[in-house]
Amino acid sequence: MDKPIELTLEQQFSIRSFATQVQNMSHEQAKDFLIKLYEQMVVREATYKELLKHQWGLDSGSSWAA
Repeated sequence: MDKPIELTLEQQFSIRSFATQVQNMSHEQAKDFLIKLYEQMVVREATYKELLKHQWGLDSGSSWAA
């Protein structure tokens, strides 16, 4: 992957909107938001792993380490 992934205009706008929201948060709000965001990322990763295990047929009694 030598070539960086290019974002769509919609994705770029979403990032800009997110940045604006964060700039307007208090320090405490930003910390709470960051913790919730990280939790969502961990859940998403676990979900992807489970989906891949199922798709690849590794979920039938095998011991696939995370």
